[in-house]
Amino acid sequence: MQKVESLGNWVSKWFTLLVVVVAAFSFFVPSVGTAIAPHTSLLLGVVLFGMGLTLSRKDFARILRRPWPVIAGTVAHYVIMPGIAYLLCLIFHLSGPTAVGVILVGSCPSGTSSNVMAYLAGGDVALDVSIGMLSTLLAPIMLPSLLMLYAGQWVTIPAASLFLGAIRIVLLPVFLGVLVHTLFGDRIAAVNHILPLVSQTAILLIVYAVFAANHAHLFTSQTALVIPVVMLHNLSGYGLGFLFSKLIRLNYPQRKAITFEVGMQDSALGATLAMQYFHPAAAIPSTIFSIWHNISGSVLSSYWRNKAVKSEQATPAKAVLQHS
Repeated sequence: MQKVESLGNWVSKWFTLLVVVVAAFSFFVPSVGTAIAPHTSLLLGVVLFGMGLTLSRKDFARILRRPWPVIAGTVAHYVIMPGIAYLLCLIFHLSGPTAVGVILVGSCPSGTSSNVMAYLAGGDVALDVSIGMLSTLLAPIMLPSLLMLYAGQWVTIPAASLFLGAIRIVLLPVFLGVLVHTLFGDRIAAVNHILPLVSQTAILLIVYAVFAANHAHLFTSQTALVIPVVMLHNLSGYGLGFLFSKLIRLNYPQRKAITFEVGMQDSALGATLAMQYFHPAAAIPSTIFSIWHNISGSVLSSYWRNKAVKSEQATPAKAVLQHS
């Protein structure tokens, strides 16, 4: 078990690089990825079931005890990211599956990677987890609604199918995970140690499937345009998320949490839904987002962590000067 946990830590450390390697490998060996593609929803279910295993009634009670920052962060997430996605589609003249893919990833709940980034940055992890949980629970309603609002001009949105699909793909695995945690409690503690490795392996397989399915469409002008759009989308989410949390006068750790919760998306869910309900090319923005937001999130969390360390080092020095 210790070896598996060590492997999970190694995968976590090099996850972004592994995503890039898997994407490149899928270009040269697409056949395996196309075989995986029909099972992406099952792979995502494994990830979300693992998320459910880490949750307990205490996590839900925490939302009820401190609802205001959680609700504010969730509203910010579902207002800012879809709105930016739509504006970027207009600015860059995107259309068809590419536009739908950008708006789809913008309409997804926040990603689990944000929890790690908030922790590394010294943010309010409890708030981060609570916003992620609430945005995930609202996904079956928000996803079809936002897609109809922003993407309906480019493609017919199967709202009812998306609603039922989101319940099946998102809520059901989370609910089952919470149920297993509730029934077995500490007896599943050993399983939780290997969850990061299982989840990250599943996400890597989803990335492999998405890139393989779009093997013939990767090197086009439309696809190349997705990269700056995704980067601007993510960075604008960070900036506006931080500004919003500052305007409503949350403390600094809470601002960090909301910054990550607004700017980081559940891109694996976006890719899975794109493959199931839209054109495979609509999954490309989610997959590129998956690579980019791990890079940008790591840089931002490192900046905040280093800033905190310097502040802590400067404080004793100031105290010495004041008493001298």
